Amino acid sequence: MSVQVDSTNLAPQSIPPQARPCENTGTGYQAKQALVSQELKKAAKRTVSISENPDTSGNGTREKAEMTLTLPAEPEFLESEAGEKLKRPFRSASATSLTLSRCVDVVKGLLHFKKRGHSIGGPSVQQYQRIPVCVAARLPTWAQDVLDAHLSEINAVRFGPNSSLLATGGADRLIHLWNVVGGRLEANQTLEGAGSSITSVDFDPSGSQVLAATYSQAAQLWKVGEAQSKETLSGHTDKVTAAKFKLTRHQAVTGSRDRTVKEWDLDRAYCSRTINVLSYCNDVVCGDHVIISGHNDQKIRFWDSRGPHCTQVIPVQGRVTSLSLSHDQLHLLSCSRDNTLKVIDLRVSNIRQVFRADGFKCGSDWTKAVFSPDRSFALAGSWDGALYIWDVDTGKLESSLRGPHCTAVNAVAWCCCGNHVVSVDQAGKVVLWH
Repeated sequence: MSVQVDSTNLAPQSIPPQARPCENTGTGYQAKQALVSQELKKAAKRTVSISENPDTSGNGTREKAEMTLTLPAEPEFLESEAGEKLKRPFRSASATSLTLSRCVDVVKGLLHFKKRGHSIGGPSVQQYQRIPVCVAARLPTWAQDVLDAHLSEINAVRFGPNSSLLATGGADRLIHLWNVVGGRLEANQTLEGAGSSITSVDFDPSGSQVLAATYSQAAQLWKVGEAQSKETLSGHTDKVTAAKFKLTRHQAVTGSRDRTVKEWDLDRAYCSRTINVLSYCNDVVCGDHVIISGHNDQKIRFWDSRGPHCTQVIPVQGRVTSLSLSHDQLHLLSCSRDNTLKVIDLRVSNIRQVFRADGFKCGSDWTKAVFSPDRSFALAGSWDGALYIWDVDTGKLESSLRGPHCTAVNAVAWCCCGNHVVSVDQAGKVVLWH
């Protein structure tokens, strides 16, 4: 059996220290860089043979079997573009014969290397990889826990990346953190210092920080475990309606009624970019290299985070109240004041599904709708206190849940593991569904 080696998946530790980029910029360094590039190109075209070498005892019983990857023999020296003979850097035994256990170690090392944010030839950026943990989301059927969590209406709710920590934020200027334990919500911590009503909450990819948008023309950042705000992101001239982390814990995006979208360097609490828009922003979401904003003028706008211009505009009927991006970043869910949810296929920029239901109605300009973590379902709360769940593929209403809420449901969240849903309402109530 033959396997083609993909050079893009070569583990960083396969490159010896002397061949890695460093502070030196002399001729020797450039020659080594060229040599490494030449090696990677050849490795991409090389074929690896895999053989199984079982160890057997005297009676013919197999005790263990080990897979060995053997690379074809290569000359000891390479010739550079200048005609010089250079000693091949990949001459260790581990580069020509890799056991299965060693391959596993290499993969583990590569994942750890990526989590720490290292890259060959690039700056160190702590970017956490999105690892899908939900194979199939479970449809909620009953309310497991009901709490009067805030003194006034709750506008925002969000699960942490590990699904066991929950944040709620409301008009009482407080963010409450809750532990999800055994189907119950247990108070963890209260984050204070917000200057006004909280309209949006978000966890960073590591779950160690909480970002909130407020009506006090600013967003605020807390570190989990510390009650007081760590940083205040000032610069907007009207209410901040959305605040989301990008794919690193060091960058964020905010949207405001001042008709701007701002990017932030969180290490310096500095606004690195301001995008001027024709209509005020109600929500934002972030992809790898794109910022998507939903607006009061019934349009969804796409911005290249590496360039200054709007790359696309998709009109929808009704003022946009929320956006939700699927984990694979291929589909976008919007909720709008025409009392519909829409699924947009980002590969073709077309509206794929429109969800409606008798009785469903957005209760406010900030009604939030979300995808299930496996993108099978779309979930939103209604003005009458009910939760509505649609099947994304068929467009049919799958379920509606009623009971604990007596006022409009402002926001919902679906945990990453797919087992729990949380809804919050205008009376300050939090409901955990299972």
